[in-house]
Amino acid sequence: MKRILLKSIIAFLFLSVVACSKVPISNRRQLNMLPEMTLMSLSLTNYNQFFDQNPRLPDNREEVKMVRKVGNRIAVSCEKFLKIEGKTKRIKNFRWEFNVVDQPVVNAWCMPGGKVCVYTGLLPVTSDEDGLAVVMSHEIAHAIARHGNERMSQRLLAVMGGVSLAVALRDKPQETQLLFLAAYGVGAGLTILAYSRQHETEADKLGLCFMAKAGYNPESAVPFWERMKGAGGSKIPQFISTHPSHDKRINDLTEFMPVALSYFEANSGE
Repeated sequence: MKRILLKSIIAFLFLSVVACSKVPISNRRQLNMLPEMTLMSLSLTNYNQFFDQNPRLPDNREEVKMVRKVGNRIAVSCEKFLKIEGKTKRIKNFRWEFNVVDQPVVNAWCMPGGKVCVYTGLLPVTSDEDGLAVVMSHEIAHAIARHGNERMSQRLLAVMGGVSLAVALRDKPQETQLLFLAAYGVGAGLTILAYSRQHETEADKLGLCFMAKAGYNPESAVPFWERMKGAGGSKIPQFISTHPSHDKRINDLTEFMPVALSYFEANSGE
């Protein structure tokens, strides 16, 4: 028993070293225990299955055109930025997809590999392209920062005793799939696993920089969150239902704005 425990500790320490990396811009050290390629494979399967049950809007719809315009613009700017920073491994094998479902849910999410979905219920709150860029860059930031990997790692440890993802998929495929979907905020009927406030604040800040690099004014984030605060009640979106308060978020964004604007100004001069 002691030998098994010792091997487990050594394995954990080894994984802690090899899996440790830094998040772009924030430079926070993080521990991602799960293989990204496996998560991307799960992402592709679940993304397609989601749209089998929730038909996507056709390509000719104006909502789809706008979401894809904003999403692709941010994705391209992120790729350029990460290349300059020497962090292209963050988006290795990403195949960006942007789709819309016609549901009154105020929600959006991004799976590993750049699989994005926006719900039509979000669009009245975003109001315009800049407002939409606030949310989409935030969700893209979650994917690039690999917050879902961290969250899945924590949940596998808590729910399944820390077994590997491969073992979880083999022994408990249905439970693992539901855990994956909940971890990435997919589906109105699921109990969404809350990102930590640290993850949310980090995604807010990265998102501001990403949208700024794409040429969208990061200052539009403040009025967007003010509109979200004004919506209140049942319109509070799932993806922020357990997040920092609107007032704290607005204060944090305002404080970080000079940094985000430096990315916007640099982009404007390109």
